[in-house]
Amino acid sequence: MIDARILERVAALVMLFALALALAPAAYAQQQARGPGSERMPVEIVAEGAPQPGETWMVALHFMPSTPEWHGYWSNPGDAGLGMELDWDLPEGWEAGEPLYPLPKRLVIGGLMNHVYEDDYAVLVPIGVPESAAVANVAPIAVMANYLACTDKICVPQQARLTLDPAQAGADPRFGAWRAAIVPQLDSSAQFEFTPTHLRVGIPIPAETALGDLHFFLGTPELGEGDRPDYTGVQTFISEGNLLVVEMPIERLAVPDNVEFAADPRPETITGILDIGSGRGVRFTAVPGDVPLEGVKPIRGGGAEPVLWQLLIAALAGGLLLNIMPCVFPILSLKALSLAKAGGDERAARRDALAYTAGVVLACAALGAAILLLRSAGEQVGWAFQLQEPVVVVGLFLLALAITVNFLGVFEVPGMAVSGGAPSRGGSFSTGLLAAFVATPCTGPFMAIALGAALVIRPIHGLLVFVALGVGLALPFLLVGFVPAIRRRLPKPGAWMESFRRWMALPMGLTALALAWLVWRIGGWDYLGPVLILAVIALAGLALIGLFQRRSRSGVLVVFASLVAVLGIGVTLLPKPEAQAASAESLLDPIDYSEAALAEARASGRPVFIWFTADWCVTCKVNESVAIEREATRKAFEEAGVIAMRGDWTQPDEEISRMLTRQGAAGVPLYLWYEPGGEAEQLPQVLTPDLLVEKAQDSARRR
Repeated sequence: MIDARILERVAALVMLFALALALAPAAYAQQQARGPGSERMPVEIVAEGAPQPGETWMVALHFMPSTPEWHGYWSNPGDAGLGMELDWDLPEGWEAGEPLYPLPKRLVIGGLMNHVYEDDYAVLVPIGVPESAAVANVAPIAVMANYLACTDKICVPQQARLTLDPAQAGADPRFGAWRAAIVPQLDSSAQFEFTPTHLRVGIPIPAETALGDLHFFLGTPELGEGDRPDYTGVQTFISEGNLLVVEMPIERLAVPDNVEFAADPRPETITGILDIGSGRGVRFTAVPGDVPLEGVKPIRGGGAEPVLWQLLIAALAGGLLLNIMPCVFPILSLKALSLAKAGGDERAARRDALAYTAGVVLACAALGAAILLLRSAGEQVGWAFQLQEPVVVVGLFLLALAITVNFLGVFEVPGMAVSGGAPSRGGSFSTGLLAAFVATPCTGPFMAIALGAALVIRPIHGLLVFVALGVGLALPFLLVGFVPAIRRRLPKPGAWMESFRRWMALPMGLTALALAWLVWRIGGWDYLGPVLILAVIALAGLALIGLFQRRSRSGVLVVFASLVAVLGIGVTLLPKPEAQAASAESLLDPIDYSEAALAEARASGRPVFIWFTADWCVTCKVNESVAIEREATRKAFEEAGVIAMRGDWTQPDEEISRMLTRQGAAGVPLYLWYEPGGEAEQLPQVLTPDLLVEKAQDSARRR
């Protein structure tokens, strides 16, 4: 007799086997829909509904990263990655169209720009169904999808064969959200043209469109004629009425002289997506044509932009305020007092004031022209960019040291106001050049908006802004020269002037010490040591020149020329700094700025404060001591959960340069505040002591 328990077990096994047979078709269909070989980034094919003869049937490829670290790619992956490739197996007469993508994101890894999707996303594919299609009896469609799944460290090719039976396709409730995420197509076409250094695209955008953080995703990677897009380069956006113009830098393929190279022709059309901020974008197709730049204005994220006359006034005011900076004020003071020493010759005073103004304006215009030319060539530079070069910092340190000992009377420069002598046209012109040069580490109110706009408006207008900055810097002395009432109020000449001149050596000496500290920050003691040796040589040479002058001996010019030659050779032979010095300690314990770090911080749901600074920026250091590096600020940030982030621009940094450009800033300082889920708010360039404390408290109250 068979045991009853054995019969029960056999019956259970039979039932399980029958259930497996019943579920096998469904499991097989699900595996076919999702596809094998795609473990890192599984994908499924979903239909919007049943196909209809003569209409477009929309299907979706839904990608689902297995873990948050994996990401997929847009059709143009950028500098790295791989776009998706689809091989369709469709019934006769059916035709698959171009895939439609949602708005991609930017991901920079190792200096390479990637266009990615970091979460679940769906790519829609329109399929044309012929009029004669027998949709009720049609065979299943299939597609072989080849794509790439990557993390920040590795990439794994994925492959999935997906099948879908049109006869059994039903409406999927997720399709509404997937359709809404697809970037809409502009009704009217855009135009594009090439310059020697940029791809310029004019996109028809209504003037009333609210613009946020703009970015241009180029969909046509092959530009022809040996050019390739520079995805990490600075993109410039300018606006004229209903036209938005984007300039994207391009790189020319380097080909050896002994190699013949047949360049591909320029594309007949260019496609792309314009990200207009806040998760919005527009898709467009551009054809060759003229892209006008007349009357353009800079774009920095919406709102009314200042017109040229406002920018000129802001630059004038900014230059005027530079005169109270510690490195400029001594030169200006001695220059003004040199008029009093020269007597009341009104004609000579005016001539001298014009010569000084010419020197200042020429220096500012030359610096502005250099910045505009370098930016047109694709370089990411801004105000005081030359101070990112260690050799320039060393030269400025030696110059400040020479001015300091000149103020102390160690040697004289005939005709120069800084030497306390009577004014002369040549000396005044040179003094103007000197004043403008030593003012470059400084920035202040009004300068930010003016110089930021100068970098993106028409070059001729941008140059006028730099000229206005020079006029503002020269304005006080210009008034002294042309307004007799001001000159009459100047102190009468006397022995006190020599004492005043020596006292002015104090702020200039402090400037020299600050520059020596900056040299140390750039390259450490191994770099500062040789520079100090050059400083000792400079002091010894200047002291020898002063000795020759006091004894009325000949050969001063020979000694001076020899000293300049020795110092010049010494500066060129200095060892290259090995690495940038680490950022200084901070009470706020900030995160080092990067685009990825900012994205992660904003995704945390907490307020974010970023300050962009540089060791050579005088205004930056004042703000840090007054408003940032305070115990009250640290406590307020801690209570409000504020994430602090610092961008150090002491030496070139492309990611910081891109952010400065996006915010319309010509240089540092720049202070940004992000509320959770909000866009960047620019804070004033001069911070009051309690501003950051109040921002943190207000943010905590709102949340």
